[in-house]
Amino acid sequence: MAEVLFYERPVPLNRTAHKDLRLKGVPNVKFAMNVHSVPITGAEFSAAARDLLIVFAGADAATAGPVALLGLRENENLYVDTDGQWALNTYIPAFVRRYPFVLAEKPADQKDGDDFTVFLDEHYEGFNTTEGERLFKDDGTDTEMLTRAVDFLGEFQQNVARTKWFVEQLNKHNLLELRNIRLQQTGKDGADGRSINLNGLFVINEERLRALDEKTAHEFARDGIFGWIYGHLLSLSNIDRLTHRLTLREQAEAAGSATKN
Repeated sequence: MAEVLFYERPVPLNRTAHKDLRLKGVPNVKFAMNVHSVPITGAEFSAAARDLLIVFAGADAATAGPVALLGLRENENLYVDTDGQWALNTYIPAFVRRYPFVLAEKPADQKDGDDFTVFLDEHYEGFNTTEGERLFKDDGTDTEMLTRAVDFLGEFQQNVARTKWFVEQLNKHNLLELRNIRLQQTGKDGADGRSINLNGLFVINEERLRALDEKTAHEFARDGIFGWIYGHLLSLSNIDRLTHRLTLREQAEAAGSATKN
């Protein structure tokens, strides 16, 4: 499931089991090195569109959701280098920033309390019992650090819900269309290089968007939908930057291979 991407050993946060647990800052995002896309919420579109390609992915338009495309090869994030450093001055999706915590739906047989519960990844190297900030105070209440983390999870989940509603509006007016994207890399001395095909992605059809009736257009403007739509459309130009990142990565790999040989 996309919700627990990165999480190798997710367990419910427990005040007893984790009463002595601390979180030490880790200066890398190695956990995100092997993902080529992550879900992204509409609230992030305007900031993310400057750096990332935002498309809709799913089996069909009805089930498609927005994702930030981070790579063009399976299990590769072109925004994270070999040291686990995210590209400088480049937007990091909230899906990544919330790690190592996550809100997950409670099992169907657990009806008490909220629908979601906080999980953490016990595998995360920053967790220990001697260094970093504590999750719980001596009296068992949340520390400020944990409170901030849980608040961020709550805000993220609200944005997820609104993004789902946003996609429903797009589908209600048949604005999503399947788009197979063909990329052409530049080869040696400017010649055409390898071509890459991206299939099964959805984008907003601008012609259908312009044909919206006045009532719908007014509702979209009132509800802030147009802002998210334009963020997505503006982000599509980042496909060239993503292709360039792949070319640089391949050149570095080739250079490294030549050095070893």
